[in-house]
Amino acid sequence: MASELPFVLSVIGSDGIESYAESIAGAVALIGVAERVNWLAQGRAFDLPFAGERDAVLKAARAVSGARKLDVNVVPVAKRRKKLLIADMDSTIIGCECLDELADIAGLKEQVAPITEAAMRGEIEFEPALRRRAALLRGLPADTMERVYDERVRLNPGARTLVATMRANGAGTMLVSSGFRYFTRRVAAECGFDSEQANELVERDGLFTGEVAEPILGRDAKLRALEAAVTEFGIGFDDVLAVGDGANDLAMIARAGLGVAWHAKPILAAAASAVVAHGDLTALLYLQGYTDEQIDRS
Repeated sequence: MASELPFVLSVIGSDGIESYAESIAGAVALIGVAERVNWLAQGRAFDLPFAGERDAVLKAARAVSGARKLDVNVVPVAKRRKKLLIADMDSTIIGCECLDELADIAGLKEQVAPITEAAMRGEIEFEPALRRRAALLRGLPADTMERVYDERVRLNPGARTLVATMRANGAGTMLVSSGFRYFTRRVAAECGFDSEQANELVERDGLFTGEVAEPILGRDAKLRALEAAVTEFGIGFDDVLAVGDGANDLAMIARAGLGVAWHAKPILAAAASAVVAHGDLTALLYLQGYTDEQIDRS
């Protein structure tokens, strides 16, 4: 039976978090009205439905968890399971930054990676930073992308399970990246996304020209993609789960009903409605209330 209380405290960790469950429940009960702990994955993830001041409950629960590697968040009960997943790719669905890997093969990573890091932290604007980095790749053979994909692109743990489970439950799934379509097309196919969007590196005679096709898909374009999908699917923004790791994900994370900062830069973690700093991507399913028995791991 679904809880009648308005919020759920979601706690996700590694095996053996039972010893913290009652301590966290006790701390919550001192602030508001709490139900019993409900295990979604025994020893690894539980819910605690409650009524009370959500920020105070979250602060108390995180204080009890201390330095332990637990992801502790508060989510509303209403519309908890989302009808649309919109995800960033680099360092979110996959474990690398593809542009940095292209630069590494070209012997330019020391020049490119600091620009990437500054852009992801929100210290510089994304679009000019992308143009600066792409310009450094001028003359690099375009087939270097195939080498990067084969040798360096790997799905992050839980990515395929996240997409498969949400699709099995009727949700749409979109990969929206400020990276490049050569990679998003392949990652979307490998991971099972319904659709993908990204930028295009311009090439001529088999070599990169150092240009990115305009308009560049950055922070605002990711938000527009989310807004267009909401209209297309006839759903509300509170039906959307958005996940990313950097500053160019800020707008879509802020607009989604559940905006998750996944192993993210501080600027995004501060703005997101939920933060996953330790768990793999299946944590996004536990945040929605899925149990282990309901997760598609095939």
